[in-house]
Amino acid sequence: MLCQHCQKNQATTHVKSIVNGEYTEYMLCSDCAKEMGYTSLWSDMQGDFSSLLGSFFSNALPERTQATRCSKCKSSYNDIANSGKVGCADCYETFYSQLLPTVRKVHGNTEHCGKRPKVFEKQTEDKPATESETELLKKELEKAVEEQNFEKAAELRDKIKELEGK
Repeated sequence: MLCQHCQKNQATTHVKSIVNGEYTEYMLCSDCAKEMGYTSLWSDMQGDFSSLLGSFFSNALPERTQATRCSKCKSSYNDIANSGKVGCADCYETFYSQLLPTVRKVHGNTEHCGKRPKVFEKQTEDKPATESETELLKKELEKAVEEQNFEKAAELRDKIKELEGK
């Protein structure tokens, strides 16, 4: 499709606008789009996603960390800070103290605190119940009694006795 403004070049920019409730669409070539003030959101950004991640590594130490290199991939902490990418799995151990604050900034935590998969919720007969499992069942039992759901309470009581007996 040709540019709707100059009618010469191939259209590469699609512009949609609503002004005073009136909807208009234009197909423009890159030259006309620049001339009319339509620039790409991404053209203003210098760099890419890895440079964005590199900005999180603001605590790079100038001299001391340059000397330390990963034994496997030979990356330094400054290499990681500049690229925003960790060289290999061993880098996490080598630069643990420097990476820890950054991981906390990005993820908010350094340990997984999500849900347990349903596969692990089923308890096998050869694995004894942990104290926390019986405590959870006791809390459920109390709740069932409060709600006067005695059938469920009896089932929970039996499960607790079975777990404590093993």
